[in-house]
Amino acid sequence: MVFCPIILLKRAQAGGCYDLMTLRSLKILKLGSQDYRGRRATAMERFLNRPSLNNNTRCPQKRIKLQSDERTKPCEVDEEDEVSHPVPWQKIESEGLDCDYALLLSKDEADHMFKLLEEEVVYSTGEDAKVQVFGKVHSIPRKQATYGDAGLTYTYSGVTRLARPWTPSLEYIRDVVTKTTGQTFNFVLVNRYKDGQDHMGEHRDDEKELDPLCPIASVSLGAARDLIFRHRDARGKRSRRHIEPVKLELAHGSLLLMNSPTNTFWYHSLPVRKKISLPRINLTFRRILRDRKK
Repeated sequence: MVFCPIILLKRAQAGGCYDLMTLRSLKILKLGSQDYRGRRATAMERFLNRPSLNNNTRCPQKRIKLQSDERTKPCEVDEEDEVSHPVPWQKIESEGLDCDYALLLSKDEADHMFKLLEEEVVYSTGEDAKVQVFGKVHSIPRKQATYGDAGLTYTYSGVTRLARPWTPSLEYIRDVVTKTTGQTFNFVLVNRYKDGQDHMGEHRDDEKELDPLCPIASVSLGAARDLIFRHRDARGKRSRRHIEPVKLELAHGSLLLMNSPTNTFWYHSLPVRKKISLPRINLTFRRILRDRKK
């Protein structure tokens, strides 16, 4: 029995809309009985135009709407803010899969943040750029870096990473995600893909030190890439069940929330796409529980 069709989300060429095909369930994210209100404002403009950035061009704000549901969420406006930026959500669900997807940043905002991250982020090299898989050490097929609160470490793929101090841009994007989701984060894993040859194999973000009540927030900047979810019971030639994979195209400036229990039942990967020649930066914000660390 097929539990979920393949899902493909593609950003349309105009209007910030989406073409949503074969998606059974689409709804606005709610918290309890009230609509979740995403707050975006001219804080981005102030950040982009601060003197240290040497950028005098104001970044225009634009409203985003869904093609299949043109309602936009009302926004709360701080006293110091002039314009709010509504963030509509697309709900993506299957058996044990619970994700929310939205366009977080306008193209101009995303372009500028990508440029700043290219200047600020320091990526791991040498032995720090390797992981252990099934007892063997492999070079990571992409660039990687870890940032977060002082003293935090994160262990995955047999390697423990120490968080560097937050850069201004990473701290800003973190705060935007927090205001949009209502969740706080103390750590971010940065992956840079130079082109479509760089990739990420199937895995689950299910490390014990991660707060199970906090979603993993994935912000994509740069070239759009496919993210494929595959149920743990439907992997490989000896799979026990037939459950269709879920395929998403992550757009420039988008935010994907992987809510519990997604990483318990579903693996995700970013496969090779040879036709893609442009780079991509992905930020996965997490909340690490210090008392759970070994």
